[in-house]
Amino acid sequence: MSQLSFVLKALIVGFLTLLLIIPLSMINGTIRDRQSYRLQAMEKVERSYAGQLKFAGPVLIVPFQDVETVITVNDKGEEKQHKETSDNFWIFYPRTLNASGNMVPDNRAVGIFNVRTYEWNAKMKAAFDFNTIDSGNPLIKRSIGSPYLSFLMNDTRGLKGTPKLKVAGESREIKQGAGNHGIAAKEKGLHVSLPKFVLAEPQKFSVDMDFALGGTESLSFVPIADSNQISIQSSWQDPNFAGDFSPRSSKVDENGFVANWDISSLSASAQTEYRNMASLESIESLQVNLMDAVDLYTQLDRASKYGMLFIVLTFVGFLMFEIIKQLAIHPIQYGLVGLSLAIFFVLLLSLSEKIDFLWAYLTASVACIGLLTMYVSSVLKSFTRGLGFSAMLTILYGALYGLLVSEDNALLMGSLLLFTVLAAIMLATRKVDWYQLGKKEVPQV
Repeated sequence: MSQLSFVLKALIVGFLTLLLIIPLSMINGTIRDRQSYRLQAMEKVERSYAGQLKFAGPVLIVPFQDVETVITVNDKGEEKQHKETSDNFWIFYPRTLNASGNMVPDNRAVGIFNVRTYEWNAKMKAAFDFNTIDSGNPLIKRSIGSPYLSFLMNDTRGLKGTPKLKVAGESREIKQGAGNHGIAAKEKGLHVSLPKFVLAEPQKFSVDMDFALGGTESLSFVPIADSNQISIQSSWQDPNFAGDFSPRSSKVDENGFVANWDISSLSASAQTEYRNMASLESIESLQVNLMDAVDLYTQLDRASKYGMLFIVLTFVGFLMFEIIKQLAIHPIQYGLVGLSLAIFFVLLLSLSEKIDFLWAYLTASVACIGLLTMYVSSVLKSFTRGLGFSAMLTILYGALYGLLVSEDNALLMGSLLLFTVLAAIMLATRKVDWYQLGKKEVPQV
């Protein structure tokens, strides 16, 4: 091989590498399509079961009416009285709120896709301590309307079964609708009617509620009280604690997780946002997501992005054989090897939707490495060289799997892999006299 033919070979191999971007892009597009189909499957489950739930309550709403006696004087100096009526309401938040329960994960199958669902079986206790206020004006007569407890939910279908609720130890009926005042008037939810309070007398009572919430993948809970103690446990091993508040303490192991929140109204704006009639979605909340740390399509997307790196490293290995072992490899053989590497990602995608990702990866890897070992052994004129090449591919596939399943160390592992490969190439070619390259003719295959 002359220097001119070597340069020409390098240009052809470079062109083939760029050409292989096309099948890799098509594979990546297929992965994005499958992600889209999975989102459609999740939306289907949300329509038939319940979506990502957000819950707030209880909040006590006390309507009141002021009737003001207004005295006016006409041009003749005669006094006339008339009454003006205005309606308003108080919002009282719990002094303390304690909620705890077990979050039971489940799967719902839609075609080939599994959508994560859950049911949170919870107990909640809220304590109210407040005082209604008289107008303080003898010309204004204030009367209290029918108070009620309000619970906000973005999707009431998430309420599973019939909740049991007691106020001051007495069972109360739960009704549809969050209420007719403030934010409750424009949001979905539940309410519980209470007897009227005596004006300007201190009120103190507790609310106990047993209930179950079912939803898809995510549960959000609004810390609406002055002091909030929230505890959630589950057998799910890969929780994601999101929202506006991190757990004060949490434990995640092979048995699942336990997370505890201790949130004060001094550090949360939920009460202010509720009072300002913000939407439920915009109120601060804690959130638990039951999702895989690295889900299937994230892993597949990552894998496809390393496809070009695999092809480049393989072609570099071929060139090293040509240089060091004085072998001639045809560009068509480069192309066939590159296509076999690309097909690995198609196999991985199709298999991983049917079986566990580890076994899908192992099956696709063994199939591709076995095929390439037989083919490359013939190309390199030696079964031993073919085994050496397959050993290199095995290391690459093993390193790629480590990158895919690692959530926190993917960048570190990727940079170490590239450094190791570059170091190996530099060591292998450190004695090559590039100026003398091509002075010896290589027998053609």
